[in-house]
Amino acid sequence: MIMFVLILILLICMILHVFCLRGRKQHVGLEALRPWAYAHRGLHDPSKPENSMAAFRAALEKGYGIELDVHLLKDGTLAILHDSDLKRVTGREGILEELTAEDLPAIHLAGTQETIPTLGQVLDLYAGQAPLIIELKTYKGNAGALTEAVCRMLESYKGPFCLESFDPRCIRYLRRHHPELIRGQLSENSVKRDKTFSWPVRFVCTYYLENFLTRPDFIAYRFEDRKTTSNAICRKLWGIQGVSWTIKTPEDFQAAVREGWIPIFEGFDPKELGIFQ
Repeated sequence: MIMFVLILILLICMILHVFCLRGRKQHVGLEALRPWAYAHRGLHDPSKPENSMAAFRAALEKGYGIELDVHLLKDGTLAILHDSDLKRVTGREGILEELTAEDLPAIHLAGTQETIPTLGQVLDLYAGQAPLIIELKTYKGNAGALTEAVCRMLESYKGPFCLESFDPRCIRYLRRHHPELIRGQLSENSVKRDKTFSWPVRFVCTYYLENFLTRPDFIAYRFEDRKTTSNAICRKLWGIQGVSWTIKTPEDFQAAVREGWIPIFEGFDPKELGIFQ
């Protein structure tokens, strides 16, 4: 009897897990995003730092979409940089969210003349010529304010784009307030890699257990960690589009494309190598 109850509980948990992973299938806008490869933080190199206008121009000239990271500054400006901490990319002490638009032109990236761009500058540059994967980078509980600010700026933008975040609160906000936009949940094996949050939070994020609240149009997962049961259920059973980040070798790029993932790459040029048209 005890064994039967345990098996029944396990079966119920498995069914609940499968239904938790549901997304929103086949958003019409995904068709414009699928044929592209995306340069991670632009097509950057030592002379064109990541998330710089030079890197974004290089990607556009080569015919790539881009992935970029957006933060909300204290004056409402939307700035492009990966880290909230300025030290790694700029060499300066400070937090990006504590700055204003007036501060940005004086902050140089990786010892070059490039400075921190704004989302408006990137939108003006791309102007619908290639798609954008825009990652929302939250800071101190500003998920709603950040997401709404980005959505307002994108209201008049005519080109293809999607929004993604590691923070499920951003994706939940999009579902509730801007259901027309393409939304994606970023993840990786946080149980193994990320010690920032508690183990239960890392477990939920690793296996998309928040999907029942966010219903993403796509899932964006670290390439090396992609072979999980949850990814298989999301993609094969529920038909959710997969995006693979960050691909750093031609061999991994080809594997991702072969498996049906939209590729985000860096450190090489797939077109120059003849592995992407």
